[in-house]
This record gives sequence, C-alpha cells and structure tokens, in this order.
Amino acid sequence: MDNWRKSSYSGPDDGNECVEIATSTTRVAVRDTKAPARATLTFPRAAFTHFLTAMTEPEGNPPPR
Repeated sequence: MDNWRKSSYSGPDDGNECVEIATSTTRVAVRDTKAPARATLTFPRAAFTHFLTAMTEPEGNPPPR
C-alpha cells in the first residue's frame, strides 16, 4: 500500500503527532506519522470499519456486527 494519508483531524499545528492510513479494496493499514518506516498495523476492511463505527457510538452501546 502506498497511498498513505494523514488523519483529517490533524491540524497544521499537530505536526507529526498523528497516524496515517492506507487503504485497498480489502485491507486498511495504519502507521505512526513520526516513524513511517517502522511496522504498520493491517486490518481487514470490515473490521476497521466496525472499529470506526464503534468509536462514534455512545459508550456501552456498541453497534451490531
């Protein structure tokens, strides 16, 4: 994956204190902006989508799988 992009929540003052993601049709990869040459975490696209949805739900009320 080589289409890395920074989080849309990273402002101009955040510098390298954020994460970057890269996507394919089946996977999502996450890496630390400060250390892009280090290891990445790679997830199945459906699992990452579920994770993002869970992060927007009220605490204690996870979405159905």
